[in-house]
Amino acid sequence: MADTNRANSTEQWTSVQAYVLAVICLLVGIAGGWFIRGSSPAAAATGVANAPAPAMGNPNGGAQAPTPAQMQQMADTQAAPLLEKLKADPNNAGLLENIGNVYYDAQLFPTAIDYYQRALKVAPANTGVRTDMATAYWYTGNIDAAIAEFQKSLSYEPNKANTLFNLGIVEWQGKMDIDKAVATWQKLLDTNPNYEAKDKVLELMAQAKKHSGVKPGTPAKPLQ
Repeated sequence: MADTNRANSTEQWTSVQAYVLAVICLLVGIAGGWFIRGSSPAAAATGVANAPAPAMGNPNGGAQAPTPAQMQQMADTQAAPLLEKLKADPNNAGLLENIGNVYYDAQLFPTAIDYYQRALKVAPANTGVRTDMATAYWYTGNIDAAIAEFQKSLSYEPNKANTLFNLGIVEWQGKMDIDKAVATWQKLLDTNPNYEAKDKVLELMAQAKKHSGVKPGTPAKPLQ
């Protein structure tokens, strides 16, 4: 009977893990702002402040958030086939990126950073990976490393919209440098006039200016 229960539990776990990881990818956010994945289109911008934790089915009724151990197990399970392929091709930047994405989506940011770093050793000009690694640094509390990686991404692709979007958030909420954040977002709009998340950028700019006592519509100072 115990073996049967364990089998049923494993089957149930497998059935929800992909769903939970996908939901987490959509709900990862910061208080008061948004982050956009470096390799994702602007339309994928999500992460509303105080987003609820994704829920898993509870056999006793109701829902509960997955524990860190459960998140680790789900991520490890999803990454396992990629890690197996990596054994035969350890310098495959695409595989390393995908593994990093699995752990990023599970909010296991230090592990994600490790794989992103390995991917960037092979393909240092991949601005999508570098932007995601910078964002992961932010989530670990390393603000300076986050800004440094955003800036390095921009050294390869100066007008990369998603990098500018995220950099502005960190400049505002990490460094409390509202003028620089607004200027970063203004550069985003100036260089990407058809940016799909334009309304979100304008909303963030208005919030930042309000907090600084500057009236919305005031021209942003240029980046130094």
